[in-house]
Amino acid sequence: MSRVRTVVQDWAHVARRWTASALDRTPPDAFADGDGVPIVLLPGIWESWRYLVPLARHLNALGHPVNPLPGLGWNGRPLEESLDRARGGLAALGLERPVLVAHSKGGLIGKTLLVDALAADPDRAPRGLVAVCTPFGGSRLSWRVFTRTPLGLFAPTGAAIVALAAERAVNSRIVSVASAWDEMIPDGSFLPGAHNITLRLPGHFRPVADPGTARLVHEQVEGLAAG
Repeated sequence: MSRVRTVVQDWAHVARRWTASALDRTPPDAFADGDGVPIVLLPGIWESWRYLVPLARHLNALGHPVNPLPGLGWNGRPLEESLDRARGGLAALGLERPVLVAHSKGGLIGKTLLVDALAADPDRAPRGLVAVCTPFGGSRLSWRVFTRTPLGLFAPTGAAIVALAAERAVNSRIVSVASAWDEMIPDGSFLPGAHNITLRLPGHFRPVADPGTARLVHEQVEGLAAG
């Protein structure tokens, strides 16, 4: 598949999903049943948790109780504010050692939550993080013009990306799932010390809604729980 075709299909997909999620009224506890490993969803930038409903539905069908953090809203706030909301939402859920499952910016939030939780109480920390298409090394598309916008977060030499990259101790608890080619993260999602997996499907947005990705996430969640 040509890269131009990938971009067109990926952005057509995100336009449909973004519109559908804006109109969706699925309640936050719709996927909270199940006997499997509990999962907490962390959406990407400018995505509400309902953007990840296809992934939540697939994971719930595989037995996982899936819990969103509605307080993140559309997740367009600065990272520290998003983190404050995520910490509060995670504490309110009161789950016993869940696995965090994230898309894009959500993976940066998830890694920070892991760092904080392991420092505070390793025995009660989330078991790990499965992140799909997360720019752990930033993105060279985060140009200087974006510095004062939410997209400035992804600058490879920005404070947030550099600080998170230095936190290597938690990387062994992270599964970084990259697409075959990601137009938003041209240099990929490789995270040193993590379990890195590359999908056959390209794009930044379509992979997170793909049933095959959901099955892979399920397998990695089970692996983190067993480990």
